Amino acid sequence: MIRLVRLFTGPDGRSHVEESAMRLDALGPDAATGWLATTSARFQQSPSGSELSWHDAPRRQYVVTLTGTLEFTTRDGETFRLGPGDVLLAEDTTGGGHRWRLLDDQPWTRVYLQLP
Repeated sequence: MIRLVRLFTGPDGRSHVEESAMRLDALGPDAATGWLATTSARFQQSPSGSELSWHDAPRRQYVVTLTGTLEFTTRDGETFRLGPGDVLLAEDTTGGGHRWRLLDDQPWTRVYLQLP
């Protein structure tokens, strides 16, 4: 199971959070999702102690955390944490947005997978 956190713009025009899991099916001795369509990928790293103030997601994208532990907050006060192996589906491209801050002494290393 892979933890999936979805940030989305609700009918009220504000950012909201929904947690679930990515479904994995048997693939030989492994388990995997089906193939997911993406348009491009980028790796990025922010130093420990980093934070980013209020912003909307620039586009629909998966954000896969490789290192670091973060806390995200929406303007309505919803909070969640992401750590290594967690996947964020950022879909709040309009509205109030969200902010994040690193909680531990690790850099936030992640990969962005842009969605069509």
